[in-house]
Amino acid sequence: MTCESCDLSVLTSLTPPSLPFSLFIHIDLPILCIQPIPKMANHHNSTIDPNSGFCSQTKIYHSLRPITPLPPLTTPLSITDYLFPHLNSSPPPTTAAAAALIDATTRRRISFSDFARRIQSLTSSLQNRLHLSKGDTAFILSPNSLHFPILHFSLLSLGVVVSPSNPASTKPEISRQIHLSKPVIAFATSETAAKIPSLRYGTVLLDSPEFESLMTRPKTGDNNNNNKQRVTVNQSDTATILYSSGTTGRIKGVELTHRNWISVVAGVFASRELRSSPAVALCTVPFFHVYGMGLFMRELAMGHSVAVCTGPRFDLTAVMRAIEEFRVTHVALAPPVAVAMTKGNLMDGYDLRSLEVVACGGAPLQRSVLVKFKERFPNLQLAQAYGLTEVTGRVFGTVGVKECGVVGATGKLLSNSEAKVVDPDTGIGLPPMMPGELWLRGPSVMKGYVGDAAATTEILDSDGWLRTGDLCYFDNEGFLFFVERIKELFKYKGYQVAPAELEYLLHSHPEVADVAVAPYPDEEVGQLPMAFIVRHNGSTIDEPQIMDFVAKQVAPYKRIRRVMFVDMIPKKAPGKVLRKELIKLALSKATAKL
Repeated sequence: MTCESCDLSVLTSLTPPSLPFSLFIHIDLPILCIQPIPKMANHHNSTIDPNSGFCSQTKIYHSLRPITPLPPLTTPLSITDYLFPHLNSSPPPTTAAAAALIDATTRRRISFSDFARRIQSLTSSLQNRLHLSKGDTAFILSPNSLHFPILHFSLLSLGVVVSPSNPASTKPEISRQIHLSKPVIAFATSETAAKIPSLRYGTVLLDSPEFESLMTRPKTGDNNNNNKQRVTVNQSDTATILYSSGTTGRIKGVELTHRNWISVVAGVFASRELRSSPAVALCTVPFFHVYGMGLFMRELAMGHSVAVCTGPRFDLTAVMRAIEEFRVTHVALAPPVAVAMTKGNLMDGYDLRSLEVVACGGAPLQRSVLVKFKERFPNLQLAQAYGLTEVTGRVFGTVGVKECGVVGATGKLLSNSEAKVVDPDTGIGLPPMMPGELWLRGPSVMKGYVGDAAATTEILDSDGWLRTGDLCYFDNEGFLFFVERIKELFKYKGYQVAPAELEYLLHSHPEVADVAVAPYPDEEVGQLPMAFIVRHNGSTIDEPQIMDFVAKQVAPYKRIRRVMFVDMIPKKAPGKVLRKELIKLALSKATAKL
């Protein structure tokens, strides 16, 4: 790939990493850029700023990260086979006994050798006992567990599309998701299975002895390697369907290919810092989210241990105990947890000396929180990132002590990616220090929204640029800074909330004449869903009734947390709600009460 008007290669090679599970699985296959190449992109052209990566001619920002070459697109390859080439043989002796997965609640461990055997056995069982085949879709409704990564990699190796959902989703939300992904089978738990309608191959309970047998005891006569039918999975095949509201309110199924996932993991390897010993990563974020899914993929592929919080509710003291007990080096969490770490004495008395990096993603942290965190934990790296489900997770990130020290930055552009900052009114690309809408392009950009060509066209242009709907800017050193959302979605505890979805529900209430939903700022959770209600004449509906009406129909993170009754909803001439005006009104009322 070259810059559109510069004779400049922006894809370079890096010596393949030495990993317990080698990243490059078929040494005999052609690899991009096989000649020796410098570790950093060589931006020698005068139109490319070597500090920011900005091309003054094309107005495109290029990654300055070292880049790992991707396998040829025509090579059949699943993300499982790309990451774990040794699944059909024994891992190196030095890593076989090491823990791949750790249940931080029960202390159960699964070694790398057992991890490999379980994937082999489950893959065989999925084919021969459950009769799954390439192109089928599996719907997954479960909280985090040790089964999750094993199930994912087994399904993906067969070309079965993995479609996980938030276990807190309601029946109507699940019905919409199943309508989009059209699964033939579901994997759930005893607590979530009742939400799933009848499917062709039924629902398998992940917390049952039967599922354990699928991973450990193949059908009599089965041989995991010889009896398994060889499946050809193309990189362009859909690997996962994840759920997002996109730039509008209605839920959409984001199709991510095996190539998308391969490119993201390759980019992470390229920018990683070399270690003298494997890391132990504690994951407190959900595996059904692109954040959690990407984390367990890359950490396991690098031979690192992944500790999983499996309790029904998040417990910060349990996280601290896990860090101490398992000598955790990296912890992945959502912004509300980072806020909680800056308050009170919950961390006192725990040995956290093993901890090196706290990774925070899903939503931007307020500057005040960043300052408090660095004051309280001066020796910790607070690694931030920017990403979207539509680009397979993070596409900007801070790496290393120096980058993590830049307050407010969400990181630098990761490998294989390009970016633009575009004036929302004129469409003109902007240089550093000028805010505009962030556009992204590269091999991590989604295939599209499943079954929704119109929505896909709305966010993806013919040149492959994805419009994020976020107002951002680059500084002169290539760091990205998030300003605000142009699109109307907002984040509550890192979860995406669509005002239009909640407004649609509230409009259906017989006593509501008009309504608008807007994000009310809150330091701990980011933004609270707040409803502004115009009552019908004679109505006496109150705040608890409004909250209860919505709570019965949506997942907990979408519930209305504040209500204000108003005489009218301020709107532009075309009918667009002026949400900022509503928030100003709410904040002024709150200040007046003080």
